[in-house]
Amino acid sequence: MSNPYLTKDLFAFQRELKQNNNREWFEENKWRYERHLKEPLLDLIADFAPLLAQISPHYLAIPKTVGGSLFRIYRDIRFSNNKTPYKTAAGVHFRHNLGKDVHSHSPGYYLHIEPGNVFLALGIWHPDSATLRAIRSRMIEQQDLWEDVRDHPDFTKRFLLQGTSLKRAPKGVDPEHPLIEDLKRKDFIAVSPASEDDALRPDLLPWMASVWEQGTPLMRFLTGALEQPF
Repeated sequence: MSNPYLTKDLFAFQRELKQNNNREWFEENKWRYERHLKEPLLDLIADFAPLLAQISPHYLAIPKTVGGSLFRIYRDIRFSNNKTPYKTAAGVHFRHNLGKDVHSHSPGYYLHIEPGNVFLALGIWHPDSATLRAIRSRMIEQQDLWEDVRDHPDFTKRFLLQGTSLKRAPKGVDPEHPLIEDLKRKDFIAVSPASEDDALRPDLLPWMASVWEQGTPLMRFLTGALEQPF
């Protein structure tokens, strides 16, 4: 038994799109995109809103592709060597009410749906230098709290910290600091790997909520560093 949001038809569409990533094929199969991806995921976003509010009242579930929680399928190819016009993965992003989009300087929640690559994530991706300084400052000032968040068994059994890092210590940070590897991080993203079977599970929405709830200490730490409410 699956759920009404993510189905085998969605994954079949994405697999075929990857093999036929061109405008002619997409126009012929656009009805599949609408029926199996766009419309169900907009429903997912709308139906997840009450569960998201229970995690934190400051995060938004907006069932729209423009300015909302569902990423558009159309790629921006203006500055890319890859000229394929469509994304072969679907993404849902629940952003903080203080953030304008996925690139805002606030932590958020993210669902990634792609054949063979399903995952849930939370945290902040590619923050600007001021945001990074604020997070690093809190890590240095509250080292014990950061270590408790990072190493808590409920967190580590579910999430992996990922993202890019500096090769050297950040400016003004002691290269011998005991948290130096974390202080070199340029992203503070925690990823929870999943599977296509997870995506099809009948209890998808409460399962997503339970996963993201286990990342609450990290989200509290990040929003606290940025003086944002959680």
